[in-house]
Amino acid sequence: MEGAQAVYPDRPATEAVGSSLEKELRSGSRSPGAPRFASTIFRVPARDASLIYAAAFLRSAAVGLVGVILAIALTDIGLSVATTGLIIGAGLCGIAAMTAAVTLAADRLGRRRTLAGLAVLTAFGYLAVVSTTRPALLLAAAFAGMLNGMGRDRGPAGALEQAILPETADAGQRTWVLAWYNLVLDAGHALGGLAGIIPTLLVSHAGLSLPGAHRWTFAMCAGCAAISGVPYALLSDRVEVATAALTTPPAPAADDTGRRAVRKLALLFGIDSLGGGFLSSALIAYWFFQRYGFSEQQLAVLFFAARALNAASHVAAAWMARRIGLVNTMVLTHLPSSLLLMAAPAAPSGALAAALFLGRESLVEMDVPTRQSYVLAIVPPNRRTYASGVTNLTRTIGWAVGPPIAGAVMQYVALAAPLFIGGTMKIAYDVLLYRSFRHLRPPEERTAR
Repeated sequence: MEGAQAVYPDRPATEAVGSSLEKELRSGSRSPGAPRFASTIFRVPARDASLIYAAAFLRSAAVGLVGVILAIALTDIGLSVATTGLIIGAGLCGIAAMTAAVTLAADRLGRRRTLAGLAVLTAFGYLAVVSTTRPALLLAAAFAGMLNGMGRDRGPAGALEQAILPETADAGQRTWVLAWYNLVLDAGHALGGLAGIIPTLLVSHAGLSLPGAHRWTFAMCAGCAAISGVPYALLSDRVEVATAALTTPPAPAADDTGRRAVRKLALLFGIDSLGGGFLSSALIAYWFFQRYGFSEQQLAVLFFAARALNAASHVAAAWMARRIGLVNTMVLTHLPSSLLLMAAPAAPSGALAAALFLGRESLVEMDVPTRQSYVLAIVPPNRRTYASGVTNLTRTIGWAVGPPIAGAVMQYVALAAPLFIGGTMKIAYDVLLYRSFRHLRPPEERTAR
């Protein structure tokens, strides 16, 4: 199987949503008048894409802030680091459960309605954190409110947005649309990470206690999440999947081939995300806090710089993918990033450890837009919610499993042990991904070669 054409060779373009896009997928090439590299970078996004970018920015800013302060806030009210890991894991379990629900039902319930509902639930999760200090209630609230302590926005809303965005551009622009989307997400993460200084400012200038400052900060995050629902209400009807497309299946053999490829990718992404679960922003921030004595202000600056590097790397990834291919870009940037992070515990100073961490952050996210583009290239438009949902679901399950184990390992084995465990798993993922998919090119690469 090679690309979308091999998976769906017999399917008329009129059977899918966005027939012009499917024709692009079949051809895999740009028209003679298509924009070249410079105009590709600065192309104005479609209205629906711009609205999704706006909502994603608000949501990711809150996630970036929570990723810096969550573990510190929970331990500050007397919870152990192991319990903190359980709460982070419960939030990710809630994200996984809702991602599964979105995968199965969003296209039928309506994509806009689903996205707005997710914004409300996310706001509830942040408010729940400020309402109780009892671990059992925090666990339940984290699950129901999809509390994200990873510092990166990877949830059901993102899975649905990723399914919508490729339909706002042709096949040649698919990776760029997703690269800009991820740049917007990481810009939000960066500003959110920098906003980690807010609790300290509230203590010093507003006379609040540190727990009180944390409560106000979580309330601000709830406001951001709620406001993010407004752009979803303004999306056009074009983001919805037509009823006919939902009930018209592709050829059985072709559909089985596409689903097998998606399932194999989902399994590999699960390995990667399990390693990522050991490396959540909340736990890495706690590691810097304990190992090198970083303050919340220093952590805010560090994570702002990290997310800024993440953001810039997405554009670099799209540029690189045009030259060496999507799979090569994923592997050749992701594997070195794990080695850099595994070297950080050996650093004799916090400055050197921070430099290694930032080196890692400049590379680790380059596989994100390329990975998303690759998955969505091998399925037609009306199967993209399924493909995006399944791959995001397995990633979320891995993230959910990792933090509770990582918290226990940090408390009972060694503070830096999760960095080695997570890094090793990510390297294994890179090797397996390259061996399994190096010959399976998306349509635009297949035609170009």
